[in-house]
Amino acid sequence: MIELLLYIASGAFVGLAIGLTGVGGGSLMTPMLMMMGYPYNVAIGTDLLYASITKSYGVVVHTKQKTVNWRLVILLASGSIPASLLTAIFLKDFFAHAGEYESIMTTSLGIMLVLTALVMLLRRYLPDQDSKHWKRFHPSSRSREIIIFVGGFLLGIFVTLSSVGAGALCAALLIILYPTMATSRIVGTDIAHAVPLTFVAGLGHWLLLGNVDFLLLGALLIGSLPAIRIGSRLSTNIPNELLHKILGFLLLGVGFKLVF
Repeated sequence: MIELLLYIASGAFVGLAIGLTGVGGGSLMTPMLMMMGYPYNVAIGTDLLYASITKSYGVVVHTKQKTVNWRLVILLASGSIPASLLTAIFLKDFFAHAGEYESIMTTSLGIMLVLTALVMLLRRYLPDQDSKHWKRFHPSSRSREIIIFVGGFLLGIFVTLSSVGAGALCAALLIILYPTMATSRIVGTDIAHAVPLTFVAGLGHWLLLGNVDFLLLGALLIGSLPAIRIGSRLSTNIPNELLHKILGFLLLGVGFKLVF
């Protein structure tokens, strides 16, 4: 009973962070579960399904507001979904048990945490349509679509291995390639792609690898769903940039520790 309450409280903590900053599902939940003693593979697999459920409401909201670019979602998913399935199949067929792919997952988690932290800390410096970088780079529409597909494929691999990156890294890619796109459409498109990716990756971990703890998942959701709502309401009264910096440096430290 005490453990169950601890998991609910952990879910509430991460849910509050998600509501306050819009970030924190995979990047906070997976390392926290590992620190609580859960095997890395169970933490990653459970967190993937957790992320798909907690972000689903966001897809509904953004769809109603018409802030989802479905063409980009399809382009991203056409790369990421097959890559996720192939990654899960690779882990199942080439390794006898979870211990054999531990280093692959923990290193991937560390790398993705570092990249996510850097995006959070440096996001304000990403190019906009008036920047010299954008005017010099300015890829064609076809080139951008190819980059989006390849980016989606890489995300599919690393999100399946780490549960991190479906949100922050995808958003950064969209900002760089489409700097004139409204922020609301960046966020809506990002979330609309993250939900099916994390769901498929989570299913792969469950059905092929047995890496999902449903009791833990239920407890986390009980705590996090109301906390996300509370955090969203509080976010207007708290300096968001400061929270992003604190969370960014925290993830940076955890990421470097896992990599090195």
